[in-house]
Amino acid sequence: MPVALQVIRASEFVCLDADELLDFEASKKALQGLAQACRKRGLDRAMLDLRDIPVPAKPRFTTTELAALIGIFRDAGFSRQQRLAVLYQSDVHGGVRNFAFFGKMRGLQVQAFQIFESALHWLSEEPENPDALPAGVVVPIAKGETKKRPHLSTSRARSAEAQRSVRRATKGKPR
Repeated sequence: MPVALQVIRASEFVCLDADELLDFEASKKALQGLAQACRKRGLDRAMLDLRDIPVPAKPRFTTTELAALIGIFRDAGFSRQQRLAVLYQSDVHGGVRNFAFFGKMRGLQVQAFQIFESALHWLSEEPENPDALPAGVVVPIAKGETKKRPHLSTSRARSAEAQRSVRRATKGKPR
């Protein structure tokens, strides 16, 4: 079965300033344009290829910025029907896996891969039909009584008393 997908290389959206530091706003705008182009062309599959990005000493993106980047795909029209694969060489700081996690939390189909063939295979699978999935099962939750826990200062007092008892018992005994 033929698969139409958009491969988005890091060099197409990661923007650096004059000091070769990450320009988040410019990167965000570039990625936004690419995501919108995918949806305008009717593509349901995209792959972010981050393999050429060198591993930095510290993370390039904060978790807030990663969440904003995944929001770009939602704003562009990506939903549960589209798939986004993220291909990476190394994820020392966990940014790629966090990006995929944030995407899943927002209802998108996002997966992180280190192997190109695995990503391509996942992208080429038939989409899940959400209407065909079985409905959830109602699980009754019984309300029980909560046990009253002793106040913290009471337990500390008991602990201190127990320690004094041990000291008295061992006092004068040779070790």
